Amino acid sequence: MSEFEIRPLTTAAELRTIWPVAQQLRPHLDEDRFVEQALRQAQGTFRATGLYDGGAARAYAGWRVHENLAYGLHLYVDDLVTDQTVRSRGYGKALLDWLKDEARRQGCAKLQLDSGTHRKDAHAFYLREGLRIEAFHFGIALPD
Repeated sequence: MSEFEIRPLTTAAELRTIWPVAQQLRPHLDEDRFVEQALRQAQGTFRATGLYDGGAARAYAGWRVHENLAYGLHLYVDDLVTDQTVRSRGYGKALLDWLKDEARRQGCAKLQLDSGTHRKDAHAFYLREGLRIEAFHFGIALPD
């Protein structure tokens, strides 16, 4: 298997290269809104990272280092997705391993993420990679 290139995505042009992968996880966004929102969030602690193989975008992660009373300093993964046309080729594992290493580099004791209840294949992947179900996440839409 070839070496993958994992790199930060900090400009609009770089984010556009990963959009075909990111949209598979975030279909409610269009490309311009994705780029605009990622750049706005990056003014805070949000970071975007892409995995490329032979120059082709294969996986995307959006993440942040966050501290709270429940977990202390931890790396929280907002988005993690591998291109559906090339799953099971090691791209997701490589990016998740990179995120774990980045969490350690940042001094974090944990890596955390939420995953939609409908993403059963993702859940199986996370469990295989050593993540455990530690909580239920609850939410409610608030009317305007």
